[in-house]
Amino acid sequence: MIIIGAKGFAKEILFVLEQLKDTCFDELYFYDDVSTEIEYIFKKYKVLRSIAEIKTIHEVKFDFVLGIGGTSVRELLTKKMLDAGGILRSVISPSSQIGNYNEIGEGVSIMGNVIITNSVTIGQGTLLNLNATIGHDSVIGRYCDIMPGVNISGNCTIGDYCAIGTNAAILPNITIGNNAKVGAGAVVTKDVSSGQTVVGIPAKPL
Repeated sequence: MIIIGAKGFAKEILFVLEQLKDTCFDELYFYDDVSTEIEYIFKKYKVLRSIAEIKTIHEVKFDFVLGIGGTSVRELLTKKMLDAGGILRSVISPSSQIGNYNEIGEGVSIMGNVIITNSVTIGQGTLLNLNATIGHDSVIGRYCDIMPGVNISGNCTIGDYCAIGTNAAILPNITIGNNAKVGAGAVVTKDVSSGQTVVGIPAKPL
């Protein structure tokens, strides 16, 4: 298993993986081709620097999880790893509560104490951070960044590549377009257009 990233959020992913009994830590690595000053995480897990270095360990296929935040960066690195023979895996915290009747895409990161009820669809590569809640019949697109404490009510639709700030609340039946951003602590009472940034209570466009 390779965690993509070697900084703050990657360590949170490690925290979740260490709670999962089926993880083989003898073969756990981090990958970071930017932060070259980091050689090991917690003096234990080696940081790989290139696809060539990955290939010295995994000649053909390898499992990887996303240990970075952000929307476009998560997708960019996913494509890079898939092209190199990687298999994208999801990370789901054992402390999360997830209904039995949902559709969750590949590579989704579901962190501690997240609650997802039923009839929820979550797209590939999306991050649901600590203590987020997702209500019934909601749809969240690909590579979204749902930050800690976000409350998404029932029947909401959130497009691809959206960033929802910490402790924001999305009221029922709201639609948020692709590439939109919602500020921290905002309360969204009206639909948000694609590419728009909204902040405040109630949320208004910048």
